[in-house]
Amino acid sequence: QVQLVESGGGLVQPGGSLRLSCAASGSIFSINAMGWYRQAPGKQRELVAAITSSGSTNYADSVKGRFTISRDNAKNTVYLQMNSLKSEDTAVYYCNADSLTYYRGSHSYTGDYWGQGTQVTVSS
Repeated sequence: QVQLVESGGGLVQPGGSLRLSCAASGSIFSINAMGWYRQAPGKQRELVAAITSSGSTNYADSVKGRFTISRDNAKNTVYLQMNSLKSEDTAVYYCNADSLTYYRGSHSYTGDYWGQGTQVTVSS
């Protein structure tokens, strides 16, 4: 009933840029916050950036000044503009929707949802 689909990942050279997008589809009533997480091989998944429906943002210290998160509430879509990419940014990036409420028939459901992930590789 609900699906989050990421796009925009790929291979880029150090110093380059990528723009990730994630669209949530379904009979969605509201989403409290949307964000991006990443997971590199052998490491735990970590928060990269998040944004609330009102526009409040939060960034990991490692990406501040380089990444920008934005959101289109009408389209239930979140974006991550990544500039000045470094090799250590290489990871699978996952989209997250926090406290998403959707309708199925006469019932509503609220929970957290994840996309399948998109690979970002920064290499020369």
